[in-house]
Amino acid sequence: MSKWADYGISAVRYNNAHTHIEKVRAHPDNVDTIGPAAEFSRMEVVSAIKKGTTFVTIFKGNEGKWQKGQPVYIIKVNGVEYIKTVDNGKAADNLENLPEF
Repeated sequence: MSKWADYGISAVRYNNAHTHIEKVRAHPDNVDTIGPAAEFSRMEVVSAIKKGTTFVTIFKGNEGKWQKGQPVYIIKVNGVEYIKTVDNGKAADNLENLPEF
C-alpha cells in the first residue's frame, strides 16, 4: 500500500442545518497501516489543509480493509470556505457519503 495522504477521514459530524461539518474522525496514514482515529474540528482541518497537510476520505471495503476515497479540498463558494471532495458550487461542506457520528 502506498501513502494516500497525511490523514484519512472516515466519519463526519454536521451542524443542525447540515451545511457545515463540526468535526471529523481522521486517521493518520502510516503508509502500510491506517492509524487510530482522532477527532478534529472543522477549523483544524481547514487550517491543516492551508498549511499543506493532505486529507482523503476513507471507508471500509467488503473485506473490512480501509479503501481510499477522494481527496479533500477547501473550495470557496460566495467567499466562504467549505470542505469538499468536489466543487459542486453548493454552499455546504460535502465529504461524499461518509457515516455520521
